[in-house]
Amino acid sequence: MRRLAIVTGSATGVGAATALAFARRGWDLLVNYATSEAEAGETAAACREAGADALVVQGDVADDAACRRLVAAAVERWGRVDALVNNAGVTTFAGADWDRLDAAAFQRIFAVNAVGTFQMIRAAAPHLKAARGAVVNVSSIAGALGIGSSVPYVASKGAINAMTLHLARAMAPEVRVNAVCPGLVTSRWFPKGIGEEAYAELRAAYESRAPLATACTPEDVAEAVLWLADGARTVTGELLLLDSGTHLGPAPRIPPARRG
Repeated sequence: MRRLAIVTGSATGVGAATALAFARRGWDLLVNYATSEAEAGETAAACREAGADALVVQGDVADDAACRRLVAAAVERWGRVDALVNNAGVTTFAGADWDRLDAAAFQRIFAVNAVGTFQMIRAAAPHLKAARGAVVNVSSIAGALGIGSSVPYVASKGAINAMTLHLARAMAPEVRVNAVCPGLVTSRWFPKGIGEEAYAELRAAYESRAPLATACTPEDVAEAVLWLADGARTVTGELLLLDSGTHLGPAPRIPPARRG
């Protein structure tokens, strides 16, 4: 029997790459988008070309009714939900300019990133339990290291990480709950947010510091998500850092021994 994955925010970037990775593994897909309708259609078409049955459903995960509608659409079509990938996310590229941040910015980012993640899990929980399925939350090293595009984004990803740990306990033993925490990802996220020139500088600086000297591609993240959902039988409550070793920090300089 074919399995079904819901991937939120799967019109572009990491979400699109993840949906296609599932399709190539033999899963069917519910492709979700908030505003990128044309790109969502392209993602679904690529999934179908890979042999999957794919359904496109619009919905902003900040809206609880939309979350319930996404799950209901999946159950109506396939009768099951085997994996939920919470990928939908937003930010504001405020950096250290705190004067650009107000309560509305925090509330919108938390509504999508953190509250939306919970609402999707709550809506899908009975079906995930019946399937003994898996949840994979797409978080960020922002939530683990306190770095990122803005304070509310960092805080929202920290909330996702804490929620992942809590729900891994609460949904066991039927459902495994894990998160991936990418570093810099080579999608359109940063070029669109800060411009091509600033993105090129950011990527060069990131890759000069990372021990593996490379940023993540969307396909790198998708590979990890797929492993956590489709394998990793004994893994739950894991925050998997996909940052080329950035979290290790620079190697300490050890001075030569002094001679007496």
